[in-house]
Amino acid sequence: MENDFLHDTTSVIMYIGQVSKDILKWPRPSSPSVVKLEKRLAHEFGMPSTHAMAATAISFTFLISTMNRYKYPFALGLMLAILFSTMVSLSRLYTGMHTVLDVIGGILISGLFIAVTYPAWDFIDHLESASLLFPICILVVPFFLCYNYPVSDNYTPTRADTTTILAAGAGGTIGFWVSPFFKLVSEPTESAIQSIPPLTTKMLGLGLTKFMVGIVMVFLVRQLMQNLSLQVLYSWFKVVTRNKEARRRLEIEVPYKFVTYSSVGICATVFVPMLHQFLGLL
Repeated sequence: MENDFLHDTTSVIMYIGQVSKDILKWPRPSSPSVVKLEKRLAHEFGMPSTHAMAATAISFTFLISTMNRYKYPFALGLMLAILFSTMVSLSRLYTGMHTVLDVIGGILISGLFIAVTYPAWDFIDHLESASLLFPICILVVPFFLCYNYPVSDNYTPTRADTTTILAAGAGGTIGFWVSPFFKLVSEPTESAIQSIPPLTTKMLGLGLTKFMVGIVMVFLVRQLMQNLSLQVLYSWFKVVTRNKEARRRLEIEVPYKFVTYSSVGICATVFVPMLHQFLGLL
């Protein structure tokens, strides 16, 4: 359940944060007096910090969803969750991309979201695994949200980034929904609490090998689906090939991003484990 909820929580949190930026329209810190180290995002709005939101959501969702699954000191897990979210939040101040208020706002939104949704986690997990309509909903709803993203006066990469996040999350969630049918995952019983095995040289080597195999496959799928989707959309809308400005058009940007990164999500959670299984890496 923890992998699925990490995808779901991160996607929802990021959508809330990205949309909030374009609704509130609070500017980022002025330069000078701060030095902005990320020029690509300089024209986006600042409130709330989606990095702080994501870091808080990921670390504490992971902590809550694993504390009854694996044997480890809760205090250590809590300390690591706080450390991770704090370091990410401080990095946004260091790079000059957010104010303290932006970061605090992001942390509070994530904390409130986790607190409100936590009682329903088991119900949502059961609903996802039991409903045959779930894969359709998990694709249609995010695509609809991305296509109807709030319109900004000037172009910013916010809509594209939001589409990338929601598409990858949707693809990953579908992958986790499909995986049991291919016996790619083994869910522990409700009462089983697993021990975390010690890190050995063999395990580290195996992990790095699986990582490299997965990265290569994901990269190839990304390139293939991006090129195919752009070619189809360029042809459909009669746009000159390789026109970078055309990529920013709503009817091209959202579909090509969504197709590309939902495919990446499915690849990472279904086809990469299949390849690992075929190569004897599982």
